[in-house]
Amino acid sequence: MESFPPNPIVSAANPALESVEFEAPSPDRLGLGPLPAVAAVSLCGVFAFLNLYATQPMLPLFAKIFHASKAAVGLTVSVSTLGVALSAPIFGTIAERLSRKRVIVASIAVLSVPTLLAATSPGLHALIFWRFLQGLILPGIFAITITYVGEEWPVDAVALVMSLYVSGTALGGFVGRLISGLAAEHFGWHWSFVFLGGLTLPGAWVVARWLPHETRRPHAHPTDGLATQLRSMLTHFRNPRLLAAFAVGFGVLFTLVATFTYITFYLAEPPFHLSTGALSYLFAIYLVGLLVTPLGGYLVTHIGLRKGIACAIGLYLSCYYFGGTVAGVVPSYTWSLGKWPACVGFVTVVLLVILAVALAGWREPAAQHSGTVRQ
Repeated sequence: MESFPPNPIVSAANPALESVEFEAPSPDRLGLGPLPAVAAVSLCGVFAFLNLYATQPMLPLFAKIFHASKAAVGLTVSVSTLGVALSAPIFGTIAERLSRKRVIVASIAVLSVPTLLAATSPGLHALIFWRFLQGLILPGIFAITITYVGEEWPVDAVALVMSLYVSGTALGGFVGRLISGLAAEHFGWHWSFVFLGGLTLPGAWVVARWLPHETRRPHAHPTDGLATQLRSMLTHFRNPRLLAAFAVGFGVLFTLVATFTYITFYLAEPPFHLSTGALSYLFAIYLVGLLVTPLGGYLVTHIGLRKGIACAIGLYLSCYYFGGTVAGVVPSYTWSLGKWPACVGFVTVVLLVILAVALAGWREPAAQHSGTVRQ
């Protein structure tokens, strides 16, 4: 018997779980299931993140074409993450009434529509609008895929399958930026969205063919209404340990988006003068996740898997992507004060703040006796 390392979301939602031990599964009990099903899950990650950050390498180009500020063109990133943050909790609640597979496939297919329409944008405002619609649709892919994997795979295999899904998101994030950057440089920025939309639409067909129908039936008549479920979700904000987890999630994506958004402006200026296509190669760092994430999933399956709490996770995703929303705009003010060095300093301060929040919010409960916590 081995105990699993602390999980900030699960532990914060129920500190009593910290004293519970879980049996580490033996390798012969692990089964990933049919290869097409696993591949479909990975493709869900690819097609979700193919579009989410696709405009990052084009930001300096947008600033020149639209004669706009860095904050204005940064909205092409921020509004997508804002859409994700707004719709993620709602998708999780609505999905209880619908087929997981149908929601995932429909979301991928529908995502291609605003992606292709973004290519018709006559100006920056129209582009921002289509990017916001993309963000609203995206949780229907990745948030529901996470739930699908947790329900359809044996508990011993969930962590490994989930790690392969996350590897798909890393691949999609890199490929999306690479395609958009190279297409914008050689054919014009409109074609970036044509290529991305052209890949997304057939992706829905592939996932529909390979992803098995779920064995779990959706609740046709849930005991709680949508409003009741949302109110119940908000009660998690009363838990200080969960609040710390949400704050850390906000800060993590804030620093990531701020760094990779504003470094494009820095490298596009003298003395570097990097082109839009060259900037897209900057995101090759995401390919590290293709190897590291499955390794982590493999290790988790050999240590043990702690049961998750879905509703806390939905709020965490929301806070996480709100961090990305703010990061697309706020660092522009520090840029105006001291350009890239000022942005680096600002991101460093945010990292120190979330470290302090984590240390304060994730302290061990005051007393534990026989697996219970004194409140």
